[in-house]
Amino acid sequence: MDLRFSAADEAFRAEVRAWLEGNLRGEHAALRGRGGPGDEHTAVEGRRAWERLLGRDGWTGLGWPRKQGGRGASLIQEVIFHEEYARAGGPGRLGHIGEQLVGPTILAFGTEAQKRRFLPAILAGDELWCQGYSEPNAGSDLANVQTRAVREGDTWVVTGQKIWTSLAQTAEWCFALCRTSPASYPAAPKHKGLSYLLVPMRQPGISIRPITQLMGTSEFCEVFFDGARTAADHVVGPVDGGWKVAMATLGFERGVSTLGQQIGFENELRQLITLAKESGAGSDPVMRQRLANAWIELRIMRLNALRTLTAAERGELPRAALFNKLYWATWHRELGKLAMDLLGPAAEILEAAPYRLTALQRLFLFSRADTIYAGTNEIQRNIIGERALGLPAEPRAVPVARVPAEA
Repeated sequence: MDLRFSAADEAFRAEVRAWLEGNLRGEHAALRGRGGPGDEHTAVEGRRAWERLLGRDGWTGLGWPRKQGGRGASLIQEVIFHEEYARAGGPGRLGHIGEQLVGPTILAFGTEAQKRRFLPAILAGDELWCQGYSEPNAGSDLANVQTRAVREGDTWVVTGQKIWTSLAQTAEWCFALCRTSPASYPAAPKHKGLSYLLVPMRQPGISIRPITQLMGTSEFCEVFFDGARTAADHVVGPVDGGWKVAMATLGFERGVSTLGQQIGFENELRQLITLAKESGAGSDPVMRQRLANAWIELRIMRLNALRTLTAAERGELPRAALFNKLYWATWHRELGKLAMDLLGPAAEILEAAPYRLTALQRLFLFSRADTIYAGTNEIQRNIIGERALGLPAEPRAVPVARVPAEA
């Protein structure tokens, strides 16, 4: 495993740094460091303009093929971009769901017509996307989705409900996993008969209800489909074969942004170290140990991520890839706890009325969700047990037959 960057990669890093420094100023200066977790409501229109600026100057779709409008960058260069973006305090991305999830999925499984229709608008930052996967009874058990899509002539008619749909209130399009052959379930496996549909969000058959989170903001929403329509050819992959496509999208979600995320974690840890020095908490032996452990574990996290990416370039999947999400989610949740302990009684005091939180308070509250979304810690441990250790599958609940009461 070679953890060094080449001269060409370092030149690319310098180009990224120069562009960010030159553009995170003037009208965009106020966006620096804003729009992240717990702060998603901030400067939405300004961040839309930022997405278009990124697209105009060729900083979206870095790893996409050149013939599809991308930059054809290497995996390492994508990592460098995400690292430098986080280091510069680039604003929370509104276009990441399109660029990093549905865009690569359309590249891999979409028709040529779908590529022509959707990819340019994603790259330009003109159309934003949301993900329609989870439902009230289909979260970790994604194959249990009940939202239905019925073919009527040249359209699909969609009826059902999605939940935890991030940025639905700003998106123009949704990629939704829908049941298109309900007769195959429950007789056939639940993941059969599902299709991957691209559905326009701005239409009468869709209602969006933002969900207020602990931070007082509404990153995600409930989305109700009541006869919403989309074109018959807006199915990615085969009809009734959407499970494979949906799993590929989840694979893209575990992509190169992870190292950029870790730079964000490093920024937060650095803030805690400064707080400990200024408050005197750094002289407490327990706090010193907790800060030291956080620093060590963050370095381990980076080495494991680099190992995984290096192997990915060779077409391999190391076992470290199975526990990366579990590791960083648990680490980040503990960092939130450490932040509150360092603040002491001040942790309970709002920055301003009626409910304006400090950055560290947002860190604590939002990191509660890290061990739940994108696969709960419990699900992650099941994956490790079954795929890495070869253990038997976790026992499933068996329905208990009802015994009639005696007469």
